[in-house]
Amino acid sequence: MKIINKQRNSRMCIMCGMDNEYGVRAPFYNMEDGSVMTLFQYRPQHQSYPGRVHGGLVTAMLDEMGLRALWAKEGSEETFGVTLSLDTKYRKPVPYGEDLIGKGTILKSNSHFFVTDACIMDVYGTILAGGTIKYIKMDTGQIAGNLDAHEEMPYLIEDGRKEICFQEA
Repeated sequence: MKIINKQRNSRMCIMCGMDNEYGVRAPFYNMEDGSVMTLFQYRPQHQSYPGRVHGGLVTAMLDEMGLRALWAKEGSEETFGVTLSLDTKYRKPVPYGEDLIGKGTILKSNSHFFVTDACIMDVYGTILAGGTIKYIKMDTGQIAGNLDAHEEMPYLIEDGRKEICFQEA
């Protein structure tokens, strides 16, 4: 699938933060179908049982893709939201040290709320975990006082990637 453009990364977010030594540092891409996708790897620091990523970090990635799906659909990183609920379904163990693909799409959106669907797949397109996430749209000032989103999300690291290829399961 073709990439339209790349989204910014933050400083300290556990999923996309470039300055977080324990973070995943995942890149996120706006796709031609209006979804968001990421190519990433968890690291051994993210494990629960040996060989498996902690379920909370799996859910954190689904949550990250949910908000970013709104940005992909709107073509802008201006709207923010806070998670109201997240229903995660773990289908298979999520490994660390292996290439993974994440995808998020908008299911519904209005002026106050939005609902997304997100999943983490292996490179063969097998869904390892997925979730439905509900958010309330909220100004960044309401979320974190004097937060300047542009100051918190300063990194736009172009990598030249033009598409994300994976096999359908």
